[in-house]
Amino acid sequence: MTKLVTIFGGSGFVGRYIARRMAREGWRVRVAVRRPTEANFVRTYGVVGQVEPIFANIRDDDSVRAAIHGADAVVNCVGILSERGKNKFDTVQHEGAGRVARIAAEESVKTLVQMSAIGANSESSSKYARTKALGEAAVLEAFPGAIILRPSIIFGPEDEFFNRFAKMTRTGYILPVVGGSTRFQPVYVDDVAQVAVKSVLGEVEPGTYELGGPDVRTFRQLMEQMLTVIRRRRLILNVPFWIAGIMGTVLDAVQTLTGGLIHNSLLTRDQVRNLRHDNVICSGCKGLDELGIDPTGMDAVLDDYLWPYRPSGQYAKIKESAQHLAEEDI
Repeated sequence: MTKLVTIFGGSGFVGRYIARRMAREGWRVRVAVRRPTEANFVRTYGVVGQVEPIFANIRDDDSVRAAIHGADAVVNCVGILSERGKNKFDTVQHEGAGRVARIAAEESVKTLVQMSAIGANSESSSKYARTKALGEAAVLEAFPGAIILRPSIIFGPEDEFFNRFAKMTRTGYILPVVGGSTRFQPVYVDDVAQVAVKSVLGEVEPGTYELGGPDVRTFRQLMEQMLTVIRRRRLILNVPFWIAGIMGTVLDAVQTLTGGLIHNSLLTRDQVRNLRHDNVICSGCKGLDELGIDPTGMDAVLDDYLWPYRPSGQYAKIKESAQHLAEEDI
């Protein structure tokens, strides 16, 4: 184990899959996070001492430099969906990404992988999309040979998309969605991790890659598919953008007025702006196919981790089987 990779946000949803794969490749892995004590589970991804969680704050030069020093490769998976406290879109996704790239170049790191997102656009009205694009520009300015990965919505056992909406079905008979006709191209988390690992191993040329799965679905169709998997019937209510905008404004105001004590994790104005635009790979963009990766479809994965949301949980299939047998006897 002579090679070392530092993964910023390595205990997060995508980062942990990259860390696990890098450990299997025989690399030493530094998992750079703000709370190392909450990331001790990553130690089990390799042999003793192979995977180590360490402290790093992407907003601070000294901690970023300490995390990168001696590394052969760096992967930055840090990103936020909503602002909270000092973690603003600009400081994390723009300045933070640029800081990692600048220090990686100063520390003579060979490979840098930056996790961005489809829809990154410096002219966007959404702070999320705009700072993702500004972060890409800052990365390429400091580290021209960087590899930029732009995934669509990422799904997998720990995702905050299907799990979030499936959980909502437990407490109500109406499932509200904003932008029901907005299209997405969900990509499996381990496929994204595989691209990142191939990049670190030198199997991917520098450039920007848009990552999407084999299926393009509208927001409403994704909710219908999720409901089918969890065996529940709910009314999918499409919330108009103008109403969603008012809701986001009110919820953002509550967070501001309470000094952040009540965090708006439900719906922000910025998320409403994002949902106005399709989230699919662009025509002619390089993606999984060009990298030799066969994308994993949702049908092959959703059933494996959404079953706890079924009315009978792990016993749902047993009850269905028994019902079929009873019908055959009749």
